[in-house]
Amino acid sequence: MSLLNYTRRDFLNAMGTGAVAFGMRTSLFAGQKNRPHKNRPNVLFIAVDDLRPQLGCYGHKQMISPNIDRLASDGVTFLRSYCQVPVCGASRASLLTGVRPTKDRFLGYDTWAEKDLSGALSVAEHFKNNGYHTISNGKIFHHRDDCKDSWSENAWRPKGNWRNYMLDENRKLNSQKTKLAGPAYENADVPDNAYFDGMIAERGISNLRWLKGVDKPFFLALGFLKPHLPFNAPKKYWDMYKRQEIDLADNPFRPKGAPDAALHNWGELRQYHGIPAKGPLSEELARTLVHGYYACVTYTDAQIGRVVAELDRLGLRDNTVVILWGDHGWNLGEHGLWCKHCNFETSLHSPLIVRGPGIQAGMKTNALTEYLDIYPSLCELCGLPLPGHLQGRSFVPLLKNANLPWKKAVFSRYFRGDSVKTDQYRYTQWRRKNGDIYARMLYDHKVDWVENVNISELPGNKELVNKLSDMLQGLRE
Repeated sequence: MSLLNYTRRDFLNAMGTGAVAFGMRTSLFAGQKNRPHKNRPNVLFIAVDDLRPQLGCYGHKQMISPNIDRLASDGVTFLRSYCQVPVCGASRASLLTGVRPTKDRFLGYDTWAEKDLSGALSVAEHFKNNGYHTISNGKIFHHRDDCKDSWSENAWRPKGNWRNYMLDENRKLNSQKTKLAGPAYENADVPDNAYFDGMIAERGISNLRWLKGVDKPFFLALGFLKPHLPFNAPKKYWDMYKRQEIDLADNPFRPKGAPDAALHNWGELRQYHGIPAKGPLSEELARTLVHGYYACVTYTDAQIGRVVAELDRLGLRDNTVVILWGDHGWNLGEHGLWCKHCNFETSLHSPLIVRGPGIQAGMKTNALTEYLDIYPSLCELCGLPLPGHLQGRSFVPLLKNANLPWKKAVFSRYFRGDSVKTDQYRYTQWRRKNGDIYARMLYDHKVDWVENVNISELPGNKELVNKLSDMLQGLRE
């Protein structure tokens, strides 16, 4: 079907939902309390903060990620999966409730799912209501106490300052009463469990040993913090990379024709000690930050490997679905940007890997998927009923046939910017409160997948832009 012949019904189908997506009421969130089924598959639910799909299993051989790569080789890798919102709190709230962001819901990093969506039934609570023992370790919801009814026991996080510096001078800088945090990176010569992700892995391993003896299935959620800023990881992971071989972004410039609305001042990074308050980074500092990001990915990869190895050692592999996702992408200097907070591919494209019983090993799929699809997919994999409020589409058929025809488009937003990704294009538009479009951009990913030239204003693209804009209309509510 030609994109230019797209109809509203096609749009609904592309979203994998029907009219309920636009007329949802909280009464639909009534939990379904079925009897426990101890033979249902377990779920190991792994979230990684700020993880780009810059991993070996995604074709990036410079990144050292052997454990995530091994997980991918044992399951299915989604090469074109996208988050709903490029900021942690909102992205997680949408994913965990299975509901899209709107102009009034799931906006910023500080989102509380239960405040934005009263009565929300999270995926974990739905599993708990259906007989699962549910545990949260680390960062799953942005706020530990969000949707507390999701968990069979209190959500757990390591004690202490979340920036988790080991060096005294960095702790002091972080504790000073200034607008700046400590430095943006640290490579202390400490064991893995000195930093939070090592503690989270140890907690997860302990949970698995206990859960093996529990007479009910489990939903164990582990939320790893790295590679989120600050880029703090044990020195041995920094030492795995040769600094002179670390690549910097090939396009550290503003895309041609990009509107001001598309860019930002990467304020999240600028709050750290040693980062200039304005202007670009020096090449030396940029290389250090990329080095730190890589080290943090490899550090967290090692912790994930420890947990998955223990799951397998305990004999739980054949009855456990393992799903790994990063809450959104991250910019490492592309378009002169750092952090997330934008509607470029670098912020919206996110990793997704699934391993489990009956899932063919080593498959990769190019099907367009979005994080709303995770909730219904886990329900189907584990034989649970689908709550009526879900707005995603189960990708379970793709786990059997990676080449099935699938969604025509997936959708993301960041505050006033709505974005649609089709097979060939990414189109984003920004609206004022009265609904008027004041900025837009269009990239042809077949010839410009790094998004260097905005072609939305070319006369020959007018009809295409109008069609893509029409596809976004359903997201306004």
